[in-house]
Amino acid sequence: MKINLKRPDNIKAAKVLCGTYRVPLLVLSPESGAKDAPGVLWIHGGGYVTGMKEMVYMSRAVELVTKFGAVVVSPDYRLALFHPYPAALYDCYTALLWLKEHAGELGVRSDQIMVGGESAGGGLAAAVCMKARDEKSVNIAYQMPLYPMISNIDTDSSRDNHGKIWNTRRNHFGWKMYLRRDAKKPVPPYAAPAWQTDYANLPPCYTFVGDGEPFYAETLKYVENLKSARVEAECDVYPSDTHAFDMLYPEREVSRRATEAFNEHFTYAREHYFVDQP
Repeated sequence: MKINLKRPDNIKAAKVLCGTYRVPLLVLSPESGAKDAPGVLWIHGGGYVTGMKEMVYMSRAVELVTKFGAVVVSPDYRLALFHPYPAALYDCYTALLWLKEHAGELGVRSDQIMVGGESAGGGLAAAVCMKARDEKSVNIAYQMPLYPMISNIDTDSSRDNHGKIWNTRRNHFGWKMYLRRDAKKPVPPYAAPAWQTDYANLPPCYTFVGDGEPFYAETLKYVENLKSARVEAECDVYPSDTHAFDMLYPEREVSRRATEAFNEHFTYAREHYFVDQP
């Protein structure tokens, strides 16, 4: 398994701070500069307990910069070992507000702000979309929560799961750290988006997931709920019990298929999804 966190040569990177708690941000843009570009808040995974903003370099977000000219903002949100919910959500939401406020100087279209992430980052992406809708602060054009970690209660696929990289035991630990004593109780949807009951007016969505990994069932349910609320949403399913297979094993055929499909959906989103800011 090869993990590459090195910045590609055709990406320009900048580190900035934002918000009351001075959330560190890593900002990626095309080396040649951005103009009228989609702006993407991309949130790293790690089960809410590990990870760092530089993980964006091994994510799907890199090609959004190199192939599509997007600007990507990756927040170094506080981790749950020392800072349980709502610290991570606050940091990611603050980063979203920063992206909106600085869209012009970043070369970003204010009507094409998007949010994405993988695993716990996908869960935070979904929560950020919900909070932005409820607060009427940022109109998000598109969401890409990949194999998101959104249910603190066991599902058919996360119960007794022995998949690679992430499994039931690790999932319980991640939620315990993030939610503390509420780890196995109903919580607000900002904490675990699977508890959401109102999916209306959330952004159009694309995601994918492996059929043998813990988050298979909750990912499909999230997309189903969006569709029931008449939100455009789609999920591709791949034969894999390896969580985050596309990031960890990018050379595998299934990862290449997932990457190609993701890029195709982003191409469509870039051409069709726009929403003016409030």
